[in-house]
Amino acid sequence: MNTENSGSDILEDQHDLHEIIRQAKSAYDAQEIIHCPFFEGPVTLSADGFYHLTNKPNRQPRNVNEQKLKLRLLKKALRIIRKTGTIQEYRCNMEKFGGPAKDGFTKMKQVEHWAFHHIVGEKKQFLIRVIVRRIGDGKIHFWSVMPHGRIDRQKLYQQGIEVD
Repeated sequence: MNTENSGSDILEDQHDLHEIIRQAKSAYDAQEIIHCPFFEGPVTLSADGFYHLTNKPNRQPRNVNEQKLKLRLLKKALRIIRKTGTIQEYRCNMEKFGGPAKDGFTKMKQVEHWAFHHIVGEKKQFLIRVIVRRIGDGKIHFWSVMPHGRIDRQKLYQQGIEVD
């Protein structure tokens, strides 16, 4: 888990959603791929990843505050992908892909998700999760960024731990 703090990577809290989208899109479109040390290869910045920041998986728009939060963290997320060498979460499952065919069945594909955690903030520290995924044998691509919780609210248990 990294703890490098660079506030300049987090976009300013502006009231205009369209301006935040413009700034985030500009940072996202500046490159098509990012080299990730963990994968020892590229992570693609696809249109699907950016779309997911503003819309839920069911294609409904996220609420404005959630969109602003995810978009403001995007620049930091891209930096984390460039530097990370360790994953904190991995998930592999089968998901529906596309709509139902004429026979009524929906195709399923294996989807892998990797999450990288990073601590940000100086006075109020919090954890963010950066998610990348791969569908089937496709390219690994950026999927999402989200806050995971404030550090001062996490409980570190001392009871029941044996001391060597």
